[in-house]
Amino acid sequence: MKLLLLGLSGAAGTLCRYGLARAGQHWFASFAIGTLLANLLGCLLFGLIWELSQEHGLLPLEYRLVLLTGFMGAFTTFSTWIFDSRTMLLEGQLLAGLGNLVGQSVAGLLLFGLGIWLARGLA
Repeated sequence: MKLLLLGLSGAAGTLCRYGLARAGQHWFASFAIGTLLANLLGCLLFGLIWELSQEHGLLPLEYRLVLLTGFMGAFTTFSTWIFDSRTMLLEGQLLAGLGNLVGQSVAGLLLFGLGIWLARGLA
């Protein structure tokens, strides 16, 4: 049952992200506003869900799993990246937290470029 709920909530997150991206294209064709909105809204929702479930016990663990791993996992992984970085920073792991923020950004750009380069070599 847990896997079914994760799958369904993941599908819902995917559809919400798609809808947001389509609406963003309509409003701002020259800027990735849909991605920006998904990432920022994802951070807001992740923080809200985490605080309500972890710190205040208002959401059962099963709901947190479905909402954060299923829905939010499909809606945006940016919020998870921010959560992980924040956790490191709050635990006093300044180098790890900042390294995670900067390192993933730089590595992502480099690997994206590598993917393009590899694809051009194959085409």
